[in-house]
Amino acid sequence: MAYTYLTTEELSSTIKYDARVIREQLKDRVLFEGIHYIRPFGGRKILFIWERVEEEMLNGITTESLLLK
Repeated sequence: MAYTYLTTEELSSTIKYDARVIREQLKDRVLFEGIHYIRPFGGRKILFIWERVEEEMLNGITTESLLLK
């Protein structure tokens, strides 16, 4: 399956949340590394996996969603 990767700024524009809110309030509280975003090549840059973020927005976080991904 091909995924769509978005930077924080691109995700911000897509979901209409400020990039700062994504970085400070959503990342690691609602959006988790390895599930909703990755750090390619072990670097500092964060790429959000759009399909996973969208699924989370539509369905919410469940224990099952954390275990399955």
